Amino acid sequence: MKRNMQRLIGNSMFLVAMLLAAGSLVQAQQSTPQEWKSVEDVLGRKGSMQPGDVFKFSLPRSDLKVTVAGTPIKAGLALGSWLAFKKVGGEAIVMGDLVLLQSEVEPVMMKLQKEGVEQTAVHNHLLNESPRVMYMHVAGHGDAAKLASALKDALALTKTPNSSPAPAKQAELGIDTGQIDQILGYQGKNNNGIYQISVPRGESISDMGTDIPPSMGTATSINFQPTGNGRAAITGDFVLIASEVNPVIQALRENGIQVTAVHSHMLTENPRLFFMHFWANDNAVKLAKGLRAAIDKTNAKK
Repeated sequence: MKRNMQRLIGNSMFLVAMLLAAGSLVQAQQSTPQEWKSVEDVLGRKGSMQPGDVFKFSLPRSDLKVTVAGTPIKAGLALGSWLAFKKVGGEAIVMGDLVLLQSEVEPVMMKLQKEGVEQTAVHNHLLNESPRVMYMHVAGHGDAAKLASALKDALALTKTPNSSPAPAKQAELGIDTGQIDQILGYQGKNNNGIYQISVPRGESISDMGTDIPPSMGTATSINFQPTGNGRAAITGDFVLIASEVNPVIQALRENGIQVTAVHSHMLTENPRLFFMHFWANDNAVKLAKGLRAAIDKTNAKK
């Protein structure tokens, strides 16, 4: 009797373990919505769902060794290509930003043009960087897998790594992120050694006849890369309407933050937006105060 009871308990424990394993497998399989599985398969990369029903791929240019005014910069600071897909009816739209060496710009543009993916901007982001880096914004509409195939063909003409590096253990950044959050009024996150803050705009933004959520590149982006002794290199871009451009320039310059580019990212967005890139390397808390002065000149979502 006792032996039978032990056998029954053992079988029950085995069954529970199998059910838990099956549940974990199902959960893993469901981590990617079925509608985006074909896009992952084409690109050969894992994407992630973002707010606003956006499926996004991060493609850091970890192959590049770039310095700005002698400061080595990490991929997460200013070298992060990305692609964001969103369903519109029975099709999809894609928007993205490709980080390219100068020698990669022409072949990538020609390939995308040939395969029906538009370029909506080509510009600098940084100043005094070595080697020179350019940024190409792309947009497309149609079958999601076909769009992904065109973008994969273009990426194959670059040295963009085929997969993202495994996340590093999140070490202490050496800057007062709590105080930075308090000053800016928004909470950031540590992304592989880069402290990142996203500041959405207060109004709705549309392009290509559909709403474009902040996760598709319409939020002000601020990145801190610690450089030692409480200092940080900062860069990113302010997303602005026309009347905000010069007030934000003034606020940044008054606080020792360099403006490195002002340009568009899209072609038919409403309202019309301008993107302002910036750079500084100084005490992180001091820089946060300067950035807050600039944010206060914008219609940031509270």
